[in-house]
Amino acid sequence: MDTINRAISVKGGTAKLLYVYVDVQPVTFNRGFYTIDMRFFYYVTLQAYLSSPRPVTVEGLCVFDKRVLLFGSEGSAKIFTSDVCPCVSDLQRVSQSNLPVAVVEAVDPIVLDAKLVDVCGCRPCDCDLCEVPSFINDFFDGDLSSGDEGRRIYITLGQFSIVRLERDSQLLIPVYDYCVPGREGCTGSDSSDDPCGLFRNISFPVGEFFPPNTICRPETYEETRSFCNS
Repeated sequence: MDTINRAISVKGGTAKLLYVYVDVQPVTFNRGFYTIDMRFFYYVTLQAYLSSPRPVTVEGLCVFDKRVLLFGSEGSAKIFTSDVCPCVSDLQRVSQSNLPVAVVEAVDPIVLDAKLVDVCGCRPCDCDLCEVPSFINDFFDGDLSSGDEGRRIYITLGQFSIVRLERDSQLLIPVYDYCVPGREGCTGSDSSDDPCGLFRNISFPVGEFFPPNTICRPETYEETRSFCNS
């Protein structure tokens, strides 16, 4: 921190993307849409020029927040898998809902600009170090300083990234069964007395397993109330 306070100028160096924290939340009044909040953590190396002509290498953490809104459809089917929880002996994973999963693909950014800025005591820090994951600190030799006193370095980075929502979906593939049924199923009037026969007459809920590409918007007041309550 003392090097930054005594520096005359800084020049761009390199930046490395360490980690991206991703959080997905549904939009309240837009069914099927989700907000994706991302926090990028960068390991930045710059050249600080003091009174001597030889620059001094300084390292630090750069944090950037971004939010996007994407359509991920919806589904209410519960998913069960045979994966075993690593912390519990011989226990399968509990059920999970069919919600989309956010995936962020990014490359190391390009340092476009860096400048020294004087910070007054009344200006709070833009990023709280307590929200930085503990393993991020392991990339640095010493403790991170928030820069509440003295000077800071503001960096402009060029970041290329792709953000998408993924969800499990079924594919309809025709299958020709060679098995011959052992007996004739209940049909017609006999199905009213047989619970199994009644269940066979119920249409398969395709919409629960294949989320729709679009969602019909409500038009009347009653439809809007039902739309929001669901």
